[in-house]
Amino acid sequence: MQTNPRHLAITILCQRQETGQAVDLIRDNILNKAMPANAKDSQLVTALVYGVLRWQRYLDAILQDFSSHPVSKMKNLTLQALRVGLFQLCFMDRIPPSAAVNETVKALKESRQPKWLTGFVNGLLRNIARQAETLPGSWDHKLMPTAVRLSHPDWLYQRWRARYGENEAIRICTTNNHQAPLVLRVNTKLLPREDFIQELEKNGIAARPGIYCPEAVVLPDYRGDIAGLPGYGRGTFMVQDEGAQLISLLLGPFGPGKHLDACAGLGGKTVHLAQLIPEDSQVVAIEPSPLRFKLLQENANRMGLADRIICRQTGLADFQDKTDENFAAILVDAPCSGLGVIRRHPDIRWNRRPDDLQRYQAAQLALLFQAAALLAPGGVLVYATCSIEPEENEVVVAQFLAAQPQFALSSPPFFPPAAQRFVNNKGFFQTRPDETLDGFFAARLVRSKG
Repeated sequence: MQTNPRHLAITILCQRQETGQAVDLIRDNILNKAMPANAKDSQLVTALVYGVLRWQRYLDAILQDFSSHPVSKMKNLTLQALRVGLFQLCFMDRIPPSAAVNETVKALKESRQPKWLTGFVNGLLRNIARQAETLPGSWDHKLMPTAVRLSHPDWLYQRWRARYGENEAIRICTTNNHQAPLVLRVNTKLLPREDFIQELEKNGIAARPGIYCPEAVVLPDYRGDIAGLPGYGRGTFMVQDEGAQLISLLLGPFGPGKHLDACAGLGGKTVHLAQLIPEDSQVVAIEPSPLRFKLLQENANRMGLADRIICRQTGLADFQDKTDENFAAILVDAPCSGLGVIRRHPDIRWNRRPDDLQRYQAAQLALLFQAAALLAPGGVLVYATCSIEPEENEVVVAQFLAAQPQFALSSPPFFPPAAQRFVNNKGFFQTRPDETLDGFFAARLVRSKG
């Protein structure tokens, strides 16, 4: 398999366009097979792929302005190659324009494309490169539609503009186009946060404490392999945004009894809950996907918490049918549109459509009703998403409460003071994407004891 970073980036982007699969899964699969020559090549592949996806619409607008052939009629491989080449010209200052063009054309040649096509790509990119100093300066941003300039779908930008106002919509889109910093949650049962930061700095890795969570550490400049960080093998940390860390705290205060993570995924919140609950308690983690279930088990083992986490490869509906247990607390981190985490997953903006929100809403309500049947009287049920859309958040909770009068909204009794501002007067936990947090929603629902 080819190991040319630009060839790999183009291949990943082509597969994403053809299949609609999550780009991180495609990237990991291709990089594991290709094994680029060094870590820098892998980092370049990721930078190219994620950069193109962030700026895709903006890049296409520039290409269309220079190309005699409509962008909409280009073959997938041609278009992805042009995007990769143009992204380097517009956004990667450390790569000389000649190298950006030559290496992109070389990648096309390695795909055995006809001479006329490689000539077309070469000519178009060189024409743009000759005017690189005027890009994007010569592009009149006042005439370019805002959603195009910020590289977001019209429907999504207009939704945010109608709800938040133009300035806030622009701020969210701008945030989505910046690379998010790496955030870790320290396993403070092994060592204090301050000691972990010192260990990172001794290894030449810049780190600082998180703003909102007592276990959070931010690595603003780290772009390397996660497994290469100090302490990874001995379970010193998990990768987890501060907003996600705060959601686990909503289930407190943590008493005896079993806790249920009804949508465990890779186990970030599962592991956090296992560290928060009393020593004689356990977390049951449910995950139907074979791949995610395998990673869930690996994370539980790596963090040294396998004895406190019971993993079940099943869906919540099947689990509910087959168990007679009641749980003291349940977390439903529901599958959602992911429109609050576009910064970390830039392909989401192109994968979603407006009618997806109603489809997710139906599935989310079903999960809530299933979880409610498993909660003990007086127990706590936390519903969470990584979306900022009302249809998946406030509307879901309102419909659930209308059908389940034994439940009531409750503000968290114990919450980090710095994060109190994210709990509104209704008791909802809500964040919007900014330089420190992704966009999350959570509601803490308490079941009556009667």
